[in-house]
Amino acid sequence: MPPYMEKISKKAWLVVIVSALGYFVDIFDIVLFSITRIESLKDLGLSGDSLFNQGVLLLNIQMAGMLVGGLMWGAIGDRKGRITVLFGSIFTYSVANLLNAYVSSVPQYAVLRFIAGVGLAGELGAGVTLAIESLPRTKRGIGTTIIATVGVFGAMLASYVTKHYGWRDSYLLGGVLGFLLLLFRVGALESGLYSKIEKSKDIVRGSLVYAFRSKQRVIKVLHCLSVGLPIYFVSGVLVAFAPEISRVAGFQEEFSAAQAVFYSFFGFFFGDVSSGLLSQLLKSRKKTLAVYTIGTFAFCIAILFARGASPTVVKALYVIMGTFAGYWAIFVTVAAEQFGTNIRSIMATSIPNFVRASVIPITATLAVLREPVGLLGSAVFILVICTGFALYSTYKLDETFSKDMDYVE
Repeated sequence: MPPYMEKISKKAWLVVIVSALGYFVDIFDIVLFSITRIESLKDLGLSGDSLFNQGVLLLNIQMAGMLVGGLMWGAIGDRKGRITVLFGSIFTYSVANLLNAYVSSVPQYAVLRFIAGVGLAGELGAGVTLAIESLPRTKRGIGTTIIATVGVFGAMLASYVTKHYGWRDSYLLGGVLGFLLLLFRVGALESGLYSKIEKSKDIVRGSLVYAFRSKQRVIKVLHCLSVGLPIYFVSGVLVAFAPEISRVAGFQEEFSAAQAVFYSFFGFFFGDVSSGLLSQLLKSRKKTLAVYTIGTFAFCIAILFARGASPTVVKALYVIMGTFAGYWAIFVTVAAEQFGTNIRSIMATSIPNFVRASVIPITATLAVLREPVGLLGSAVFILVICTGFALYSTYKLDETFSKDMDYVE
C-alpha cells in the first residue's frame, strides 16, 4: 500500500487523544510555577532580589526533578511498558501539586517542586512513544503534532486560572485534573511494537547502561538535546523572567509572566500545527527544524531589543516568537524516531527532559553574567550559543520522516 494511503486505526486515534489530554495537564502543571513565582514567593515572605534568586533556584530544582524522572520513567517504560509510565507519572505529579497548595516555606516548596518534576517527566515521552509506535510511518508527525498542540492549551488554561484564582487554588486544580486524567486513562492500550519484544529474553530493554554505552548513541542524544535548546531558552528566560526582561529591554509597560505564557503559548499552538504540516509537506524533519530554529533566533532578538515597544507590539512579538519556537512536536518526534524499540522509551522520555533541564545551566549562566554584562547582554549571549548548537546538530542528525520504527538496538 502506498504510504499516502495508510489509514490511522481507531486504536491509534485513541492513543493520540489520550496522550494529548495527558500532555494538556502536563503543560498546565509545568508552567504553574513560572506564572505564580512572584505571587507565591511574596506570600511566603520573600521580596526584592530574593524573588529572582529563589525563583531561579526553585525552577532549577523542578527541572532537576524532571531530569531524574526522565531517566527513571524512560527505563520503566522500556522494562514494564509505556502504559505503566503514564499511570505512575500522573499519580506522582498530581499528589505533589495537591500538596504544593499547602506549603508554608521555601524548603517545602523546593521538595515538592522536585517531586512534581519527577512526575511530570514521564508523561510526554511515554505518550509520544505510544503514538509513533501505533501510527503509520508517514502519519507519525500528524499524531505528535496533535499531542503537542493540545498540550499548548494547558499553558493557556494555566494563564487564565492564575489570573482569576490564587496560586494555591491553581495548584489544587492541577492536582485534581491529574487524578481525573488518571481515571480516563484506564482504557489506554499498550504499544503493539513493544508487545512484540516484551517477552523476548534476548533483547536488552530498559537498561540505562546499555542505552548510553555506545559512543555513537551518546553523540546522537547530544545532538537531539541541542536541537531543543532554543525552545527552552524561550521558556526559561523570555517567558519565565518576562517582568525582568521587559524592564531591561525598555518596554513601555512591564510584561507579566502570565501574559508571556499566554501569548507565547498562543504562538506555540500555531507553531506546533504549522511545523507539523510543513514537515509533512517537505517530507523532512531536518528542513523544518532549521526553518523554525532560525525564526526563533530572529524574534528573540527582536524582543530583546524592542526598546520603547508598546504593549500591543510586545504581545505580537511574543506570539510570533512562540510560533517559531513551537517546533516542540517535531523535536520530540525526531528524538523518538532516532532509536530502536528496546530503548525508545528511555530516549523519548529522557531527551525532552534533558532539554527541559537545560534551563538549569541557562538560568545559572544568566544569573552569573547578570552583574558583569547585564541581564540583556547575558540573554543575547546565551541565545547565540543555543542557536548555534541547535543548527549544527540539526545538520548532523539523520532524516527520519519515513523511517521504519519496527527495529531494536
